[in-house]
Amino acid sequence: MFQGGNPNVIRILGLYEGRVGGAGLQSGLVMEFMPKGSLADLLQKLTGPPPWPLTFRMAHEIGLGMNFLHHLSPPLLHLDLNRSASSIQREAHLMFQGGNPNVIRILGLYEGRVGGAGLQSGLVMEFMPKGSLADLLQKLTGPPPWPLTFRMAHEIGLGMNFLHHLSPPLLHLDLKPSNVLLDDSLRAKLTDFGLSRVARSVSRCSRDKDDDDGGTLSYMPPEALQSLNYKACKATDVYSYGVLLWSMVTGKEPYEGALSNLVRFRIPQGDRPDLTSIDHRGVKGLEDMVRLMTECWHQDPSSRPSFLDCVHVTEKIFQMHRQGLNEAVYGVLKQLVQFTFVLGF
Repeated sequence: MFQGGNPNVIRILGLYEGRVGGAGLQSGLVMEFMPKGSLADLLQKLTGPPPWPLTFRMAHEIGLGMNFLHHLSPPLLHLDLNRSASSIQREAHLMFQGGNPNVIRILGLYEGRVGGAGLQSGLVMEFMPKGSLADLLQKLTGPPPWPLTFRMAHEIGLGMNFLHHLSPPLLHLDLKPSNVLLDDSLRAKLTDFGLSRVARSVSRCSRDKDDDDGGTLSYMPPEALQSLNYKACKATDVYSYGVLLWSMVTGKEPYEGALSNLVRFRIPQGDRPDLTSIDHRGVKGLEDMVRLMTECWHQDPSSRPSFLDCVHVTEKIFQMHRQGLNEAVYGVLKQLVQFTFVLGF
């Protein structure tokens, strides 16, 4: 979007590097700021539909933007048309105040002129150079080395525990490998935790994409697939965390190759990712990790642990492998460099 772009697609205005609030050198993306909020905000504020000329113009502009995305090479699918700009702004405001080392940060606000254009404002977000956990699992020939796997599991749990202990609690509701980002040292940070999703029902979730970058359906709890009136709660995220742990330990996507309708039917019947592919022998703490993931994806939401319970377990396991962490991180970074070289980037 930084190169070329389209007038009906939000723009990346540039890159930012500097120091914010006395912290060390930070880098991030500067995005176009939309002061009038989202279409959802407008529809909520009006007493009826917008005037017809405006309605038809907006419908045309949305179609033009989507046509542009679909004709990129490779095509870019949106897959989240319901997410409002105002939810992103609320999310940014929350993360700008305080934050947590395992949650993606908003570094500040930007206002100025870029490339001879008029006055622009935007959000400066922390940039994660190593991409997502989904990218990492795809590039490696198997799961990450155990010290790194256990550290990331602990960091994700810490980030989720932070979100759940905000006032009011913030539910992620889309916890999966593509929503865990990695910095230069492969430290994990959560992203894409829109506040607008706190009370959404499964009618929205179940129509999300079922595979590709994260497989949202595969990480949904059984209760979310049984009722259109289901209301999300903390146990929703805990279930997703259990499936995420399985993906990290195996290096695979859950229910890979299964039809989405079958997955949607079988999860409420008690089916879960295959544990027989996990060999506990010779790996300290792995049996405890498997026990934790099964507790997290328990059929009964009230029987699932809290994230505070989870991090007590993951910290203990990580400490068993801490001594080998530097070697594990170095080895993975070396593999990523070789992978990039082979692709010619």
